[in-house]
Amino acid sequence: MKINPYGKTLNVAGPQVRAWRTKRDLSQEQLAAKLQLMGYGIGQKAISRIDTGDRVIADYELLLLAKALGVSPVQLLGISDT
Repeated sequence: MKINPYGKTLNVAGPQVRAWRTKRDLSQEQLAAKLQLMGYGIGQKAISRIDTGDRVIADYELLLLAKALGVSPVQLLGISDT
């Protein structure tokens, strides 16, 4: 039995990735290209699936996404400091 406490989404960072990507005026393809330049082979379709919560984000991917977007991993998790 598979238990997912977050409902139908497979990640909690997807909405934040999408929000920061949009705020940085980056398309899914442009974010994928930035990650590829950092040495991580990921495509636009994977970014789309992350945005919509249809793909799990590995811990190392969260770090790379944060770096590419210029934010902290905590910001991508939507955790408040307060």
